[in-house]
Order: sequence, then C-alpha cells, then structure tokens
Amino acid sequence: MTEPATSPPPGCPAHAGATPLYGPRFQTDPGQLYQELRRTHGPVAPVELAGGVPAWLVIGYRELQLMTGQPKLFGRDSTRWNQWPEIPADWPLKPMMAPVPSILYAEGAEHQRRKAAVTEALAGVDQYELKQHCEEVADRLIDGFAGKGEAELVTDYAHRLPLLVLGRLLGLDEDEAPVLIAGLVAMLDGGADAQAGAQRLLDVMLGLVHRKRAEPGPDVTSRLLGHEAGLTDEEVMRDLRVILIAGHQPCAYWISNALRLMLTDDRFAASLSGGRRSVAQALAEALWEDTPTQIFAGRWATRDTQLGGQRIAAGDLLLLGLAGANTDPSVRQPDGTPAEGNRAHLAYSYGPHSCPFPAQETAEVIAATAIEVLLDRLPDLRLAVAEHALVWRPSAWVRALVALPVAFTPGYQAG
Repeated sequence: MTEPATSPPPGCPAHAGATPLYGPRFQTDPGQLYQELRRTHGPVAPVELAGGVPAWLVIGYRELQLMTGQPKLFGRDSTRWNQWPEIPADWPLKPMMAPVPSILYAEGAEHQRRKAAVTEALAGVDQYELKQHCEEVADRLIDGFAGKGEAELVTDYAHRLPLLVLGRLLGLDEDEAPVLIAGLVAMLDGGADAQAGAQRLLDVMLGLVHRKRAEPGPDVTSRLLGHEAGLTDEEVMRDLRVILIAGHQPCAYWISNALRLMLTDDRFAASLSGGRRSVAQALAEALWEDTPTQIFAGRWATRDTQLGGQRIAAGDLLLLGLAGANTDPSVRQPDGTPAEGNRAHLAYSYGPHSCPFPAQETAEVIAATAIEVLLDRLPDLRLAVAEHALVWRPSAWVRALVALPVAFTPGYQAG
C-alpha cells in the first residue's frame, strides 16, 4: 500500500537526473532506457516530456497496479495537474492531457455511468459477424498489393484494416477513413499538427452523432445514444473519439509490431510457422515484448504521498509505463520471456480505467484475423529492408513503426 509522505515532497519532480522521453535514444531503444531507469531510480523514475515538462514514469509492475487500482489517491482528472500554469497553449502533447469531459478523465459515479454505456454498446458487437467483416476487409486490402510482390504493411494494411472495421462498427462511412488516420497519427506523434488532428477527429465524430441521432442503426454509436445512461450528443461525441483512438491505434500497431517480430525474430517466427503456437498466442507474446501503447498519460496525485520510494507531490503527473512494467524482472522468467500462455501483461492497463473487456475481445479478433489472412495469402512474406533500417515513430506514447516494407511472391486476388 502507498503511504502519506512524512514531510511535504518537492513541488516539481524535474530534478537532476530526470530522463527525457523524446529524442533518438528513446525512440530507437526504449527498452534499454527502462532498464537503466529501473537500476538508477527503481520502479518510479523522474522523467521529462517534450518542452522539459516534468513527470514520474511508473515502470514497476506492482507499483503500476497499486497506482491504477487506487483512484482516490491517483486520479484521472487532469485539472489537478500542478504544471498547468507552465504549459504553453500550443504544447504538442496537450491533446493527450487536456481536461475534457470524456470517459477518459471522468471519475467516480460519472465514470461508472459512462463506462457502463460504452461497455454495453461494445458488447452488442456480434463477434462472428466481426470476424467475417475483418476477413472481407483483409482480403480486399491484400488484393490491392498482392500482385505487386511488395507492400508497405503499416500504411497499406495495419493502419487501414482496423480503422475500416471500427468505422463500420461505429457507423462511419469508409470515405472518412483517410481523414481519421491523418488526425490520429498527427495527434499521437505530438508534432505541430497535433491539436489540429485532434480537432479533425472531433468534427468527424460530431457529424456521426448528428446522423445517428436522426437515423439510428445497428451500430455502437446508436446504442450509445439510446443507452439508459442518457448521454448527451457532446458526451457521445467525446466518448466515441476515445473509443476510436483507444481501439484503432493500439490495434494497428499491435498488428505491425507482431508482424515485425515474425519477420525479424527467428525464435518467434519458427515457433509460429512450426505450428507450436497459434496466432493468438503469438499476439499475446507481442503484447509482452513490444506492446503498442508503451506509455499512457496518466494519473495525477490527489495529495502528497509516496510510491516506489519516491516522494510524490499533490498534482504531480504519473505516467503509466506499460512497456516498462511488462519487463519488470518480478514478473518475467530468468531469460526474460513470459510464461507460455501468460496473459497478465498490462497492455490493457489495470483498475477501474482499464480497457473494457468487450473492447479487448474486439481488438483481439481484428488483430488475429488480420495476421491469419495475411499469412494465408502471402506465406513467403519477408522483410524488404535490413532490420536496422526500420524507423520508429517519434511518439512518447506508442511503440510503432513508421513503415514495414515487405516482399513476397506475387499472388492473385482472392476473388
């Protein structure tokens, strides 16, 4: 259990030794950085975000569970952040932390109300129909490059497939997909276009809500609008954006990260191709080894306290180091690999704000189907560049490739 600090902690964790969560070193090898942070600071490390903004990174498995399981001590409402007076209006990471009235930042009874509506709306997805639709979309996308003998799987496949599938579940039109992808990537990369990308997403969601309020259909948006929780149009709009971001980006990068492991890790590839594990088992291991959401923002301390040996001030920002916690030696075997079938990873977070189970089911169906169809259609898939030439996105939040170029024997269209 965490305990109150015996004396007031410093008001800002940006002291000597804070490690930047940006730049080439973090971008190329965050795993090594997490190991160094653990050796130097323990399970909770002082870090800084772009612009020198201070935070704590929680990379201890037990400490992350403690933090996310105690919402009264570590809350989701970012209005309590003690750094807001220092944050510039154009700070590129602001869209991921700005206090907006959505399920993401709601607490207590309000969070329970909104999470119940979202969970029940997602639970209405027919998993059999979902898999069928995933297979249809996967075949259609593969048809677009199967005859060429080469493809770029992040842009042409891993990004597009989950967005097209999720778009249909929400009731979106397919021609809105390019706008959504551009907005999502801009926001998560945290560049100059981050806030504009976030606004584009809201605009699309608001248009969807208005359409479905007038003409409901068999989709998640209509079920949210008709839920007994009585969500307003604005509440549905904002929660839909959360569903889209939380559903698309981790799933897209889960697919591409798992494919990268299959194409570059001989042990991983041999085990899969030799039939010793299913695609679902391979995907579960990918969440341990290369979880797409490596850091999540965040929690804010409601009072002065302690965690992992660090003195945390009221209003301090604590980042969920999901990837770092997954490599905590306390939950890994001596050789660094998780136990076979172990699904206790933190890729879906933990506690009251963890990913709803129906959303986890949907993500797993999408990711597994995407890889199964791809490997069935293109069995000799291989990396088209040297592994060291692969480039990672410049994001503090996601562990994701910019591109995954592959080659294969040209095939034929599914139809």
